[in-house]
Amino acid sequence: MSLETDKRKTVFKLVGVILTMGSLAWASVPLYDLFCRVTGWGGATDVAEAAMDEPLQEEITVRFDASKAKDMPWDFKPEQRKVKLRIGAEGLAFYEAHNPTDRPIAGTASFNVAPYSAGAYFSKIDCFCFEMQVLEPGQTVSMPVTFFVEPEILDDPDARFVKTITLSYTFHETDLPEEYTSDQAALETQGAEPKYN
Repeated sequence: MSLETDKRKTVFKLVGVILTMGSLAWASVPLYDLFCRVTGWGGATDVAEAAMDEPLQEEITVRFDASKAKDMPWDFKPEQRKVKLRIGAEGLAFYEAHNPTDRPIAGTASFNVAPYSAGAYFSKIDCFCFEMQVLEPGQTVSMPVTFFVEPEILDDPDARFVKTITLSYTFHETDLPEEYTSDQAALETQGAEPKYN
């Protein structure tokens, strides 16, 4: 084998590793969501269509937490810190996101439930998580989460004594949808001032 052939093989291997790592990074959020839903790991919640017709008398407190990935410029917070509701009753909470920058920013939220033992019994009916949100410069939105705690939590020896469940969301910046980037490219091609900095 010649030195040139060895170099070519090394370059192809490196390109393959880079493409594989890039693909895994791009797919990490949906793959993590799928993994958590299948295994119940990480306090993954259930998704349901509706709460019970007749909730139990036992009550549980749900706390709300918000955080952002390191480079996410949005302001993001729960509009309420906690709510107390009957097990099986439908709850509604809101999170607020604000884009303080002068450019549109896309974000996707991942979630977690603590303690982990309660995650399988926390059911979301409607949620903004894992759906891209795009906020225009200066825009503020209120995002609802509809949920309930399943009565089966009282039958689980690890979760039956849980009195407080914490629902946490973390927002990550993601690439803007194509319509935003193509609008920007068209403006620059025409020699117009860029719409966003």
